[in-house]
Amino acid sequence: MEPSGRPPTIPRTTYRLQLSGAFGFTEAAKLVPYLAELGISHIYASPFLMARPGSSHGYDITDHNRFNPEIGDEASFDRLIDVLHGHGMGLILDFVPNHMGVGGADNPWWLDTLEWGRSSPFAQFFDIDWAPAEPTLKGKVLLPFLGDHYGRVMDSGQLKLRFDQQRGSFSVWYWEHRFPIAVKDYAELLRDARTRLHGDTEPLSNLINDFGKIGSARPTARHQAVVHRRADELKARLAALAIEQASVSEAVDASLASINGDSAAGKGDRYKKLHDLLEKQHYRLAYWRVATAEINYRRFFDINDLAGLRMEAPELFEIAHRLIFRLIAEDKIQGLRLDHIDGLYDPADYCRRLQDRAAYLIMQSVGEPAKLPARPEGVSAIRPRTHIFYLLVEKILARHERLREDWSVDGTTGYDFMNLVNGLFINATSERNLTTAYNRFIDREPDFEAIVTHAKRQVVNSNLQSEVNVLASDIHQLAKQSRATRDYTLPGISEALVNIIAHFPVYRTYIADKGCDGDDRRDLDWAFSQARKASTGETSIYDFIYGILTTDARKDRGRGSKEVLRTALKFQQATGPVTAKAVEDTAFYRYFRLVSLNEVGGEPGRFGVSTAAFHRLNQDRLRNHPYGMIATATHDHKRGEDARVRIDAISELTLEWRRRVRRWAQLNRRRKHQIDDQRGPGRNDEYLFYQTIVGTWPVEVERPDDPGLADYVERLVGYMNKAIREAKVHTNWASPNGAYEQTVERFVRDVMDPARSGAFLQDFLQFQARIAVIGAVSGLSQTLLKLTSPGVPDIYQGTEYWDLSLVDPDNRRPVDYVRRRRTLQTASRTDPAELVDTWKDGRIKQHVVARTLALRRAIPWVFSDGGYQPLDVSGSQADRVVAFQRRAGDAVAIVVAPRLVAPLLGESQRPLPPAAAWGGTTIAPVSPAETSVFRNAMTGITHHAASAWRVADLLGTFPVALLHHIPSEAGAPA
Repeated sequence: MEPSGRPPTIPRTTYRLQLSGAFGFTEAAKLVPYLAELGISHIYASPFLMARPGSSHGYDITDHNRFNPEIGDEASFDRLIDVLHGHGMGLILDFVPNHMGVGGADNPWWLDTLEWGRSSPFAQFFDIDWAPAEPTLKGKVLLPFLGDHYGRVMDSGQLKLRFDQQRGSFSVWYWEHRFPIAVKDYAELLRDARTRLHGDTEPLSNLINDFGKIGSARPTARHQAVVHRRADELKARLAALAIEQASVSEAVDASLASINGDSAAGKGDRYKKLHDLLEKQHYRLAYWRVATAEINYRRFFDINDLAGLRMEAPELFEIAHRLIFRLIAEDKIQGLRLDHIDGLYDPADYCRRLQDRAAYLIMQSVGEPAKLPARPEGVSAIRPRTHIFYLLVEKILARHERLREDWSVDGTTGYDFMNLVNGLFINATSERNLTTAYNRFIDREPDFEAIVTHAKRQVVNSNLQSEVNVLASDIHQLAKQSRATRDYTLPGISEALVNIIAHFPVYRTYIADKGCDGDDRRDLDWAFSQARKASTGETSIYDFIYGILTTDARKDRGRGSKEVLRTALKFQQATGPVTAKAVEDTAFYRYFRLVSLNEVGGEPGRFGVSTAAFHRLNQDRLRNHPYGMIATATHDHKRGEDARVRIDAISELTLEWRRRVRRWAQLNRRRKHQIDDQRGPGRNDEYLFYQTIVGTWPVEVERPDDPGLADYVERLVGYMNKAIREAKVHTNWASPNGAYEQTVERFVRDVMDPARSGAFLQDFLQFQARIAVIGAVSGLSQTLLKLTSPGVPDIYQGTEYWDLSLVDPDNRRPVDYVRRRRTLQTASRTDPAELVDTWKDGRIKQHVVARTLALRRAIPWVFSDGGYQPLDVSGSQADRVVAFQRRAGDAVAIVVAPRLVAPLLGESQRPLPPAAAWGGTTIAPVSPAETSVFRNAMTGITHHAASAWRVADLLGTFPVALLHHIPSEAGAPA
């Protein structure tokens, strides 16, 4: 356990927790002692600010300045902080600056914007185009929340005008969605009610007169506040009048019944009054499908109920971070993970502002100094930080791309490392054979890059067309400002933009007021060159658009510099969502050569990573972002970390895989069913299914008739349905093909039924048993490499045991912490050899985590700032070993992790290659002194320094090795 007090400013190891109504602050606090014993320094929490009721993830935030009551109140949060600090631990929050949850009836900023339009003080917070090309949306915001065409919804009586008697307000409701009526229309509504009132009408008449005078606010915060206050006072008077005088309430109800068409059956257009009222509002209700072409507010990807925020607005920045800044000042959070950084208008500027404010708050805070890792004399930080607050960004980097130096952040959330380390366990020499096996199985030769390009076009046309329409319109307006470019048409500009986006090589560029730097110009040049090749029209239009998107056109006379810069920056916000939807949520579900490569931030065309490349990129991270997060599992992953390396093992058994998968298809051919002119599921989806069960088959299920199979089948059905919808080939989320989906579900259930598919399951389990053992060795190596490589390792909840999860929501299932606590408490008395024999229960992985983190706790400076040196490996199996040294001063840690072990294991059911299999393979350590003694943290066995160690000795009793030499004054791990 850590000593109590303020936690470290830089995490040593984080543990991601998915908070929810079922697992909130109270449950997290109970878990802290276990996490402290495991060796965690910081909890890394999913969003816990106010979100949509029942949210399973917290990213649909509705109020940045309130705690989510489903997770806990501030008192329970403070109790969690007290427990954390009592164990010397800290907290990192996953923060959402890009968007908010809208629709429904629970976002006050959004509702106020709907009620007051552009006069709302909150209207500037949302990225709304109040002057779009569509004439019916001038001064309005499109609300695509209807389940059918507007006219059908209206005529079916699903839209209802209601009066909230407690608040004195009018709103139209559609199921859970509330659409406020503008205050300017209250007078007209009340006049109709007055005609139905029997008795004293003077109080209501006075309110009608006062509401009629309220008008709209001028576009200054002060005048908006005055008008809002006056409107609230009048609503309060109306509420009081309706409560005190039943006749007033009854008159209002009768008026609403007339407007809602409830009392006009068979009398002309019964909904005309309601329609006319809605036409006067600051919004237009629409069928959700209309969003593709006409939506005029920026969204999070294509999700209509997540509206983009203009965090570049100074007022919004201050208001949205009020609670966060207070928690920083009170030392209750020690870092932030910024969700979807690419959605922001200017990420670099946002990060600078955040760091500046955090630095001021931290300097002003009162209390003992925050802890820093204790370093021996002469050991210093590898790289001085230019900021004081720990900040991470969720960012997917292309292979050639680097995180920008001017962002004032510590690094990314680790997608890059996740794909890097996974590549170590893929046999690069089998790429051709595996490609052939895949192509022949599906009877075609798909090209991944072509799939991505096609998917981008499809996403633009079917999901994000409106965003491109807005950009094209803006560029068209700029074209009209010069006689040299005014003949470029809007359709021509739109076509060119689609071509450019379809070939964009990164998620986005980061042009700001300073203009286009070398990295941005390189990526734009590539996109434009490829777009020109794909163009069927006049290519000179690309020269014009290039000047806009690079901001070079700001130099041109006659074009507004601000408009050019604004258009370029808006373009940058559009390419990221298109790329994410096209790659992660489309192409990754269409191309299945080896699906372990289809991971967030991954590149399926990159087949394997050499040990030399792994070392080189680790050294690069140490130089540039030594405190960036490194992860192997996240809440966004497509497959669990151990499922991925199991699938990687297919690349070691390619010929056997090819024979097996053909046999399985033959055995299961009768499980397919006819759909129109083809049998389903298609061969591509079938190939995905076989890889999926190879990777995720539960370790505890050893027989086809095991009762535990039933729950797994349900998980598979859910996953396959999501996969085929994401692919958008036979079905999709917008227009589900029920027939195809039912056929896929029936196939999965039949194939997994031992009564119907016994022969297949028997054959499959023979192959899967071998895969599982290879995957176990790879999984332990992957874990050790993550926990010892440069960076801050993150452990996703529960993955200290085997992680065979699928994509969300499967990877967010509850974790059995009772069992994990119990096994950790007895770990010190457990023989490592027993863990090897009982590897399926997951304790062996927890052992690797706990022993490695104990060493990180004992000599934290070695892993946070120590050097990184690859070690020479020689012998017949040299390519099957990853070995490196971390050193600071006289403290040394040496990591030895096997890879590509299938030939060494043979048919063994234990995840431990026989010592003889390593032959004469040796590792040459770099020792601090010839007399040094190294202890293996995994087994307790000691090794004397030598010019070379035999791998057979280091890995003879346990699958991985972590040797350490610690000066006596530093203290060995407990």
